Amino acid sequence: MIDVIRSAYHNLGRKKGRTVLTILGITIGVASVILIGNISQCGSNALTNELDSLGLNGLSISCQTGSSVTLKDTDLNLVKNCDGVDQATPLLMQSTTVSARESETKALVWGIDTTASQIVSIQILYGRMFTSKDISTNANVCLVDESFSRNAYMRSNIIGKHVSVQCGGALEDFEVIGVIKTGSGLLQNMLGNYIPTFVYVPYTTMQTASGRSSFDQIAVKIDPSSDLDSTGKAIVATLNQNNGTTDTFVSNNLAEQKDGLDNILNIVTLILSAVGAISLLVASLSIMTVMLVSVSERTREIGIKKAIGAKRKDIMLEFMLEAIFISIFGCAVGIVLGYGISYAGASLFGITLGTRWDIFVLSIIFSLSTGTIFGVYPAIKASALKPVDALRME
Repeated sequence: MIDVIRSAYHNLGRKKGRTVLTILGITIGVASVILIGNISQCGSNALTNELDSLGLNGLSISCQTGSSVTLKDTDLNLVKNCDGVDQATPLLMQSTTVSARESETKALVWGIDTTASQIVSIQILYGRMFTSKDISTNANVCLVDESFSRNAYMRSNIIGKHVSVQCGGALEDFEVIGVIKTGSGLLQNMLGNYIPTFVYVPYTTMQTASGRSSFDQIAVKIDPSSDLDSTGKAIVATLNQNNGTTDTFVSNNLAEQKDGLDNILNIVTLILSAVGAISLLVASLSIMTVMLVSVSERTREIGIKKAIGAKRKDIMLEFMLEAIFISIFGCAVGIVLGYGISYAGASLFGITLGTRWDIFVLSIIFSLSTGTIFGVYPAIKASALKPVDALRME
């Protein structure tokens, strides 16, 4: 048995160029499948972090479109006192432009209060969060994200600087009291032309500028022990009862929307993995082609081995092992290459490398099994040669 293994390994070196090219085919197939899986996992993790940073891990309470009823302070207090509610904060939102010095950019202005940081993940890099005094005095202060700071002033820390915000139809001057980094920043970095700058102002300031006393939404953080859907229905029922309405208020389970995006990403990953599996299949077919050529080239050698006592199973095992060795070498190099590229890409974008272990294991099993299966026919053909016919071949 050891002699058969040694002989099979030695035979791979006879045609080194051909062997290397065959191994390369398996390598590319395995590396591509692993890359697809890792990219999918990194994308899923980044998407989850980004949506969590925007508060998309709880409930959003709003009014039906076209309804004459609006969310007010009394509604906010009702929501805060509902069972299962941990925190609730008012939200106002407006798409506008923000300018500083000679830089102007599209922005999404959020009106928030002091409790927003407990629901929406706001990481303060420089400065401070809003205080109760900022809220009560309708102060013209704001938080801007780091990317805006760098674009406008070529540095991150711009505390004390002033920006102009088109708010409520008028150009308002705001003092920057905080510079923030929202979530992982991956979407902002990769899709900067499509994802607007985020600017946060006191919700009372935004109400004053727009001449309104209502909110666009109420963001709700639910107790971990409570059910999101049940709590959402209870909040909606309470608000409808208090306002004397029916079906006016809406509760959106933002976690479900996030799960929907994850499902879409998983479907895309499955399709791309299938494409990678096809490349693996083609590479495995190349193993059969190479082994068939090898049988033709070594026909006389097979006849000699059989003439001096080699059994059919020995010849078959030798060729099977050659196919298995090619699959193992290609798979090993593909794993190293796939993870090497994945690590380099994750480091480049500053994200944590995610691994899809299911795709990793399946790619190994698929590559080894197909390599072995496609090596069976050449092995059977080699072992079936008669010594007399084989020795006649030149």
